[in-house]
Amino acid sequence: MVFRPFPALLGALVVASFTVLADGPATAQQNETASQQIRNPSGLTIPRWVSIRAKEANMRTGPGARYPIDWVLQRRNLPAEVVAEFENWRQVRMPDGTVGWVHKSMLSGKRMAVVTEAEVRVRQQPDSRALVAAFIGEGVIVKLDECNQAWCRVAVNSHNVDGWLPREALWGVYAGETVGR
Repeated sequence: MVFRPFPALLGALVVASFTVLADGPATAQQNETASQQIRNPSGLTIPRWVSIRAKEANMRTGPGARYPIDWVLQRRNLPAEVVAEFENWRQVRMPDGTVGWVHKSMLSGKRMAVVTEAEVRVRQQPDSRALVAAFIGEGVIVKLDECNQAWCRVAVNSHNVDGWLPREALWGVYAGETVGR
């Protein structure tokens, strides 16, 4: 993963949570109604996969432009996992485990993954005995076309390669998740 560190600046995100307790069934009903009304700003599930849309995207310590930049993400299409939302900001986890806040305009819903093993055989069919279409290495970003329980059909546009990879060789797809068709 390519990151360009940004000089540390002062700043902190302070999140406080207060709970008010009261007696009576009316309060319980109000609390239940309030909890049902709380939604993610996007209305989408968390966690979920996205990818970096921009050539460069600032990753900040908190959800807003006033928070310091910790990293500048410099790989378009790099997969990221959205783990929280606040207004127009998404807290994302990157393949190396780094977590920070990125503006939603820097993200895409395009499903991508990154290869996590040193050398992987791209197979022509979803079978470990199928012919090898190519070899790709750790850190290569692939487009996810579909995934079944054991294999993912991927495309590496920069090398005109497409075929099947074992899903355990990828970061960017949940265990048991079916993608595509």
